[in-house]
Amino acid sequence: MKITAQVEYGLRIMVRITRCKDEKGLSIRQLSEAEGLSANYVAKLTRALRIKGLINSTRGHVGGYILSKPAAAITINEALRALGGSFFDKKFCESHSGILSLCTNSVDCSIRSLWSVMQITLDNLLDEVTLADMVKNEKDVSSVLQKIIEDNASEVLN
Repeated sequence: MKITAQVEYGLRIMVRITRCKDEKGLSIRQLSEAEGLSANYVAKLTRALRIKGLINSTRGHVGGYILSKPAAAITINEALRALGGSFFDKKFCESHSGILSLCTNSVDCSIRSLWSVMQITLDNLLDEVTLADMVKNEKDVSSVLQKIIEDNASEVLN
């Protein structure tokens, strides 16, 4: 399992925009310099985020990118889906059948069960973490994540 560069850098850009206090937002140049990325790559990432409705852009010489809604209303799962999709998509099995047209495990697949449960678990966590949570320091973010995990575990036990 691997986190793509697009997901990592796109999420970093979202956090950077969230932290911005300027109502005009941040330009591609500013985001590029702040994150050490090429302007073309930042443009690609911001375009994907804009198309998915997570950020808005203002045109012109002093234009920039701002969040489309409050940071507390944008989940990390929304951002990750905009940048790279889910960890496991049920269509995955259809496109990885090997040399046959239908996977030999399509009827009874223990591996598919594993990936499905992992996706559900990730979704449960990432649907509760927002961009507002991510602008905190690393220790505080860890505490937020730990609390979500503990709350979810206690719900399962009850």
